[in-house]
Amino acid sequence: MHIEKNNAEPLQENSLAPDFTALDLDGKAIRLSDFCSKKEVVVYFYPKDFTPGCTTEAAEFTREYAKFKEANIEIIGVSPDNDDSHKKFREHMKIPYLLASDAQNEISRKYGVYGVKNYMGTEYMGVNRSTFLIDKNSVIVKVYPRIKPIPGKGFADEYIKIFEMITNNENPSIKANDTIKKNRYR
Repeated sequence: MHIEKNNAEPLQENSLAPDFTALDLDGKAIRLSDFCSKKEVVVYFYPKDFTPGCTTEAAEFTREYAKFKEANIEIIGVSPDNDDSHKKFREHMKIPYLLASDAQNEISRKYGVYGVKNYMGTEYMGVNRSTFLIDKNSVIVKVYPRIKPIPGKGFADEYIKIFEMITNNENPSIKANDTIKKNRYR
């Protein structure tokens, strides 16, 4: 079998975050751009609902959701699963945040996380688990490529600290430039 190698690199820090749509708990469509100038957003890409690594990652975000909410940060999970699978996954895991269906891998391609994967010597195309921290100006301020979820090792404190540093202008190396900040979602 021939694998089309599309080794796109994930979007870089200081890039504009491409817009997309996710469904809330009531099935209402919400766009990433709806959060512009209101909240920071953590967008995480994962390969498949109900798999061990994805379940661990979802459990960690769910366990720490109150910390994110208190810090005015929204979470959106993105995978190739359909909305029905997401609904079952959300109910089973008691996930309080948004999940976006990316069945055609359009969102993951825009973010550069869809590419060649390798499992036990077999290459195939799929979503590489990655996380993007997006500020209120729709700018990606931090990228975590190829995340390896570990049970009990949450993300909230680290991600919240990064957003606080951006807000307080404490780390200019990951602060977006003025030109990008004036733009909105693509």
